[in-house]
Amino acid sequence: MSADGGGAHDLSGLRVLVTGGASGIGLATARAFAARAATVVCLDRDIDAPAGAVSAGPEGDGRLAGVRADVTDDPQVRAAVAAAAGHAGGLDVLVNNAGIGAQGTVADNDDAEWARVLDVNVVGIARVSRAALPHLRASSRAAIVNTCSIAATAGLPQRALYSASKGAVLSLTLAMATDHVREGIRVNCVNPGTVDTPWIGRLLDAAPDPAAERAALEARQPTGRLVAAWEVAEAIVYLGSPASGAVTGTALAVDGGMQGLRPRR
Repeated sequence: MSADGGGAHDLSGLRVLVTGGASGIGLATARAFAARAATVVCLDRDIDAPAGAVSAGPEGDGRLAGVRADVTDDPQVRAAVAAAAGHAGGLDVLVNNAGIGAQGTVADNDDAEWARVLDVNVVGIARVSRAALPHLRASSRAAIVNTCSIAATAGLPQRALYSASKGAVLSLTLAMATDHVREGIRVNCVNPGTVDTPWIGRLLDAAPDPAAERAALEARQPTGRLVAAWEVAEAIVYLGSPASGAVTGTALAVDGGMQGLRPRR
């Protein structure tokens, strides 16, 4: 596979909606699907489009369409999903990627921040999935892929709220997979390690010593480097494509070995 998402298999005819599709893993995923000839709509609050209307995709990418919505706003979500399905002629794949980060121990975030992060990272998945289900039920190759995290399965320092939200995403993925398997809708998630995204970039910029902080993040992954967004995108494309037709209720780690490996230093 190439770093631009140009894989070998063709996905022409597949209709895909990617939330949080304006940057990072979401944009890399949208481009990876589009490179395989899928029809892709990016849903993001930063899309330059009237609410509920489909327009040009993020960064003026001509291969992608975009629809603006905030996943914490149910009417916006319903309108955006309907517009995306109308543009694509239906939906086969939903990628629930929209999410936000949080730092600190349980003592560091107030109730309002807990509510905000859980609303985006967990309830946001429920809102978009709920709106997309009627379209997915009409598809013969329906799949949902949720972006989870290594934080769901490993205790990371200063990530109490974020880890709680991603632990909920992992459990939600399993519950959704069970609820919808008889409807022909597969549900899986990816568990990335530390990914080189704009959010991590902002985290590093705010550190007292950005170079030292990057080195520490790289060192905690057995591969010795951050995960690339396109590498996570390739895993999402696999889980969303018919090639994974026998895979549901699975969490696919894309973490450089961070979860399971303990190499000697």
